[in-house]
Amino acid sequence: MPDAGDPNIDPTERRYGNDDVIECYRNLVAWSRTADALGYDTMWLTEHHFQFEGYEVLPNLVLFGQHLAMQTKNLRLGQMFNVIPQWHPLRLAEDFALADIITGGRMEFGVGRGTVPREAWSLGTVVASGDNSMSAEHDRINRQTFEESMEVIKLAWRNERFSYRGKQFVFPPDEIPDRGKYVDDLTLIPRPERHIDVYQPVTSPETIEYVPRAGHKAVFWLQNADSQKEKWDRYGAIREEMGEPVAPGEDRCLVLNIHVGKTREAAMKKGAPGHDEFARFLSPYGRFSSYRNPDGSKVPFNFCPTVEDSVNQKIMAIGSVDDVVDNIGFWRDLLDLKHLCIFFDFPGVTREEMNEQMHLVAEEVMPKLGEKMERRPLPNLQPLV
Repeated sequence: MPDAGDPNIDPTERRYGNDDVIECYRNLVAWSRTADALGYDTMWLTEHHFQFEGYEVLPNLVLFGQHLAMQTKNLRLGQMFNVIPQWHPLRLAEDFALADIITGGRMEFGVGRGTVPREAWSLGTVVASGDNSMSAEHDRINRQTFEESMEVIKLAWRNERFSYRGKQFVFPPDEIPDRGKYVDDLTLIPRPERHIDVYQPVTSPETIEYVPRAGHKAVFWLQNADSQKEKWDRYGAIREEMGEPVAPGEDRCLVLNIHVGKTREAAMKKGAPGHDEFARFLSPYGRFSSYRNPDGSKVPFNFCPTVEDSVNQKIMAIGSVDDVVDNIGFWRDLLDLKHLCIFFDFPGVTREEMNEQMHLVAEEVMPKLGEKMERRPLPNLQPLV
């Protein structure tokens, strides 16, 4: 996207063809190999559908993650996130289990409720939309579908036999005939060979109450410091109430948009247009509503930040190596941060520039933080070959 950030181009006016999308997939393969060689732990992919604008072009994270696992040696492949209401829960449970077995346990399972009506409604479900009078009811249905789906997936993974009766799902359906009998329960084929952690984004008050109680790991993104600290600590407090205390930085992950340059000026020259394109595309979905005005007051739901807003509020790290080190250090100190997911891929960044970003962070930023790029041990499972 060589014209990323052009204020004269509305994001929804962009339209990329199939060849461009496939080239994005080639980029992902190249970046996975770079990440693997540099010692990054996990590469996270994002599910979206019908996105002709070219920003989000991967509809099946399990399938593509399995492919990337075959292209790399140690890199884990995660989904950030499978949009659960857009899936049949048993098909997703099967697909992930099969991919995890094939890759020798190198998959990570992330789940979300979705944000894009274009996708949700076209795939047979609903999602809340700020400009729709039915938004509250759509949110209720979406949340109920999501939570029941998660119950079904975990039941199917953890039990030789299972059945489920909810308001959205009944498994098995009543009175299925099967060779002279009726089906009373199901068995998922295959099931994972190991315990699967579940990662889920946290933004709303309802979700922060649900995620720790469901046993999921929390993922946070684009939050101002006060809000982030409050949500981070609330997760820990709920786990404590449940009798399952965790260390302050554990079972939680911070996602941070980063663009680093040899100098602050170089980073801003390349990072600012990509930031602006990213912000203009996502602001109608309320992605930046956690930002604050200079007086500390809340911004509107559809707030579109400037790059200065993002940098000054430390919600993104765009600057020199030392600038990025200071930003990550701020969050590490505030949250006792242990798990960081880096969002490198601003619009307009080329394959070569993205590779350079991964090298700069691994070879210059992390050493200044006293951090060594260490992978988690791989599960003691053999991939199918």
